[in-house]
Amino acid sequence: MSTQTMAETTTTTTTAAANRRTHIRIGTRKSKLAMIQTHWVVNQLRQLYATDADDGGYEFTIKSMTTTGDNVLDRPLAKIGEKALFTRELEDDLLAENIDLIVHSLKDLPTTLPDGCAIAVITKRENSSDAIVLKSGLNLDNPFDILSPNCHQINENVTIGTSSLRRIAQLKHLNPDIRVVDIRGNLNTRLSKLDDPTSGYSALILASAGLIRADYGHRISGQLLDNWYYAVGQGALAIETRTDDQFIMDLLKPLIHLKTTCECLAERTFMQQLEGGCSIPIGVRSVWTTGADDNDANCVLTLEGVVMSLDGRSRVDGKVSRNLNRKLDNKLPDLTTIDRSVCPFNYTGIAVGQFTEAATAANQLANSAMIGYDLAQDLLGLGAKDILDDIKLNSN
Repeated sequence: MSTQTMAETTTTTTTAAANRRTHIRIGTRKSKLAMIQTHWVVNQLRQLYATDADDGGYEFTIKSMTTTGDNVLDRPLAKIGEKALFTRELEDDLLAENIDLIVHSLKDLPTTLPDGCAIAVITKRENSSDAIVLKSGLNLDNPFDILSPNCHQINENVTIGTSSLRRIAQLKHLNPDIRVVDIRGNLNTRLSKLDDPTSGYSALILASAGLIRADYGHRISGQLLDNWYYAVGQGALAIETRTDDQFIMDLLKPLIHLKTTCECLAERTFMQQLEGGCSIPIGVRSVWTTGADDNDANCVLTLEGVVMSLDGRSRVDGKVSRNLNRKLDNKLPDLTTIDRSVCPFNYTGIAVGQFTEAATAANQLANSAMIGYDLAQDLLGLGAKDILDDIKLNSN
């Protein structure tokens, strides 16, 4: 295991749960944003369990850790050549039972988790879009002009900072001549680099959710919405636990947001079928055509997806819609015949068995997975396989 840096903060709350463990240890990355997200989860738990003061209380200890992805800043993520860059050390600690759960940005989690680990909770999604962040003092009539071939309001060459191949491919598709430079580091580090007068950056492309959570929402110059695809799971938080720790999963269950879980299961299935990750330019958009209410007979989710070449010249896109309350056709039997006592977990790492007590929810999740599966097959048939094969060939 790599060298770890630990910081601990403690807070206390209460619960009526009998025979419970009172000390809950939470793992997270050490970045400012990761800590903000983890404290948000702790605050949610305090609100849930703060009513029964007669029952003692929980002590939450947050252990923050520097991961491989945090330490390697001199190379783009896609060139490091490893998966789980921001999660492996945390998962090692979880499996060693040094911590009880981990709070992640869901987009950092691969679709295959280590044996013994599962995503027990996906919380309600924050804004899932990407955002343009202009350099401090750079004012444009329309911030989106900075992405166009002819940005007349800027005298020097436009330089966009991002380390995401998905964002680079989309930028190159919009403007083949745009200059894109890798930028790594924590959110506040990247913003400082952007605003440095000597840095040469004109703007950054960042996730809106991170900016909003870290109280940098005022830096959003414009949100990329039309014809722009975001990362799988972007804007959602995942809480990872050990698969044999039912106590912790039961404790966390009230934080599950079914609508977001359906979206992210569709997106992660899509990525899994394409064998994608940070080295493959894959983007998604989830849209609820009708309501996501559990009792809505017309609960229709649409997943839009794209696969792009690294230079943005080639791309295949499409979309699939499905009524999540429709009867399953058993194309994914491992999702429709879940027995908690035999196979309680894990589709794309998500503990889908958590929902088997509610037939409607389980059915919606299975249909969500089918959306991602069908969209991946559609795009592979339309030419995505050739794009992916070419990327893999050139990366070797």
